[in-house]
Amino acid sequence: MFLTYQNPVYTYLKSPDQAATEAVHHPLVVVGAGPVGMAAAIDAAMRGIEVLVLDEDNTVSVGSRAVCYSKRALEILDRLGCARPMIEKGVTWKLGKIFFRDELVNQFDLQPGEGHKLPAFINLQQYHLEETLVRRMNALDNLEVRWKNRVVAVENGADKVRLTVETPDGPYVLSCDWLIAADGANSPIREHLGLESKGQWFHDRFLIADVVMKAGFPPERWFSFDPSYHRGYSSLLHRQPDDVWRLDFQLGWDADPEVEKRPENVLPRVRAMLGEDTEFELEWCSVYTFRCRRMERFRHGRTLFVGDAAHQVSPFGARGANSGIQDTDNLLWKLKLVMDGAAPERLLDTYSDERVCAADENIMNSTRSTDFITPKSPVSRTFRDAVLELSRSLPFARALVNSGRLSDTAFLVDSELNSGDDEEIPGDMVPGAVMADAPVAGSAGESWLLETAGSGFVLYLYSADASGLDDTLLQQLRLLSRGRISLESIVVAERGTAPGLRTLHDAQGLFAERYGARPGTCYLIRPDQHVCARWRRFELSAVSAALARATCTVRGGTFDAENRE
Repeated sequence: MFLTYQNPVYTYLKSPDQAATEAVHHPLVVVGAGPVGMAAAIDAAMRGIEVLVLDEDNTVSVGSRAVCYSKRALEILDRLGCARPMIEKGVTWKLGKIFFRDELVNQFDLQPGEGHKLPAFINLQQYHLEETLVRRMNALDNLEVRWKNRVVAVENGADKVRLTVETPDGPYVLSCDWLIAADGANSPIREHLGLESKGQWFHDRFLIADVVMKAGFPPERWFSFDPSYHRGYSSLLHRQPDDVWRLDFQLGWDADPEVEKRPENVLPRVRAMLGEDTEFELEWCSVYTFRCRRMERFRHGRTLFVGDAAHQVSPFGARGANSGIQDTDNLLWKLKLVMDGAAPERLLDTYSDERVCAADENIMNSTRSTDFITPKSPVSRTFRDAVLELSRSLPFARALVNSGRLSDTAFLVDSELNSGDDEEIPGDMVPGAVMADAPVAGSAGESWLLETAGSGFVLYLYSADASGLDDTLLQQLRLLSRGRISLESIVVAERGTAPGLRTLHDAQGLFAERYGARPGTCYLIRPDQHVCARWRRFELSAVSAALARATCTVRGGTFDAENRE
């Protein structure tokens, strides 16, 4: 029982599908109502796909699991209509501090600049996030959730997937065009299909203790190496809502999990860390170990794996739920085009290709963090401690300190969906990058650039004076918006309004700065807000070819005419 939280219990209802004599067919089924599965389902429903969610439980996650959500995940959740209540409830932070033997040796600011709608990170217990997502799912008419529906068999056919589902009223069978497996690290669907997830276990144990206390610690991430209260090991302190604090203690591989999580053993560790005079209550504790692994491919026919079902990383760096939410952001726009017949199925293979690369990057960073935090040899520990010692005064050493490289967005620079880059354009917004936000002003009340992207492709054209754009150029920009594949042309300008086109004003000059833009510069953005091409000047043929490449609709090196009116 939690001191600060009472989990909801959702009602199991018998479905009409259970009385059918034949398997009822659904366009899309998502298995797993964790954060990643629910994000996938909400995204699908918002794109007009009828979606069914099956979950074997009837409540949110019990225990304090994921707690830290990055700016990129929040940007995706904002598009899904979920970020605002999360931010209002959560603890916003951007400053991290690293201590060595009780002395501050390094600190970092994850969002030093201005002009961002969303914070660098928030801390929020996973059960609060899941409640937010459930409420959002319930508000969507084309999304159905079935609680206490456990998938016990899967047949992955060439043209449909067949599922056997166990319920309190007995089993039933249904089928779907596409199946998204978001059923966690031990994915039963992966097992039903005879698939593997390969990687390595890390031989160390950690104690998580969530305590309730009123303390004067700031909302920062504090990571300590070899502190006086926990010699030879590391610890972590994070603030959460409702005066709950996450404490994390490294224990070593030889620690007995059952012994270490007994209150009589946990409480002395917490008192030693917080001080004898600090009043607190223990809300929840657990001992965990972890592994880094992934499936070889995330697409298997008509079954698509996301989140922990596809890949796992260590908890250092908050890469689990954050990367899983980015999986769904990559997948759903592609699945929508395929389901609508506007793109071939091989577009879904690029979901696997791109997110496998992202998973490998996460696993690499996660493994490096783990190796630094838990040295495996005396030589490694000597190196680690020397780096920390030098960090007190030398900037080069601070760059080597690794207490968990925090979750960031994968740049898909090697994606086959990218088109050639214009090397004259400076800055980080290269093809494959996620677009940077910037304050803008528009006639429809827009105040942030990311609010204008996300449902379809967008072409942004920068202009000094939008009212003076050439008529031929305007006609070509309008022409791009008439194809089967959704694309909107938007002018970003210092002043003026483009006739017949949505116009945004670069309110503080940050679009020009962050995109290296000058009059004529244009960017083609994917529905998941990744840059797929950029040019110093607009050419209809180049944009059309880039759109075809980004949707796998190229035929003989030219744009598929069926996608244009």
